[in-house]
Amino acid sequence: MTTLTATHIPPTRWWQSRVVRRFFGNKLALLGLMMITLLTFACVVGPYLLPNDSLYVDLRARFSPPFTGNYYLGTDPLGRDIAARLLMAGRISLMVGFFAMLLATLLGAVIGVIAGYSGGWLNALLMRTVDGFLSFPTIFLLLALAVALKPSPIMITIIIALTGWMEVARIVEAEVRSLKEREFVLAGRMLGLGQAHIMFREILPNAMGPIIVAATLTVARAILLEAYISFLGYGIQPPLPSWGNMLNGAQQYLGSAPWLAIIPGAAITIAVTSFNFIGDGLRDALDVRNDNL
Repeated sequence: MTTLTATHIPPTRWWQSRVVRRFFGNKLALLGLMMITLLTFACVVGPYLLPNDSLYVDLRARFSPPFTGNYYLGTDPLGRDIAARLLMAGRISLMVGFFAMLLATLLGAVIGVIAGYSGGWLNALLMRTVDGFLSFPTIFLLLALAVALKPSPIMITIIIALTGWMEVARIVEAEVRSLKEREFVLAGRMLGLGQAHIMFREILPNAMGPIIVAATLTVARAILLEAYISFLGYGIQPPLPSWGNMLNGAQQYLGSAPWLAIIPGAAITIAVTSFNFIGDGLRDALDVRNDNL
């Protein structure tokens, strides 16, 4: 008599999944993740390691070039340490980008799920609203809101989120329309589950791949928009630093002190490019068509 024994298959750990392997196999995505990690760590810890804070003024050291004494990145027209201001500005710019992404993704996902699952007149109403917002040039809408409202970091975050949720809503709506006739949704209806439960507990988790990719790219967009409106003078106001208003203060010294513009410009470029690399890597890693390759 032959005895059959069950073979125990160990569960796959998250770091062993195909998605993670594909993501870490993407060199540009890995480079972007490393750069963002280093940049975030520097902005959080760096100001405590520098000899001067971002508001310390030394008029005798005005326009000092990089690597002058304790001023590793030089000083600005008031003699303030650019390294300290750059890292404090990075805290604000990254926080604005991250929280604007959270708000925009949450709002866009909720509207997209409701529109995609409901269909009919409600879908038409919500999607035409999305189209109406998209018909306005984003930067003009952003500047109009920034002028009308008090330009604090919290308000700038809300303004950027209010002008960035539409793309997420369209992505989620299209994904939900393709999922709502799947077997697991039909089974939920047969079991008598409510519409809210099906939308947010069954369909939404299965649409997280495109949402994660869109959220990552939204961070880059939010950082760029914050820098843009701060550069124009309608965003974060001095003496509170941001990468955008550092560029604003540097534009008249491009000939005599070019490092004032190059350094914050490089920080914006690194942050935005890194998040775009991460978003592209996540898109490729989460693409189910790659499972057959």
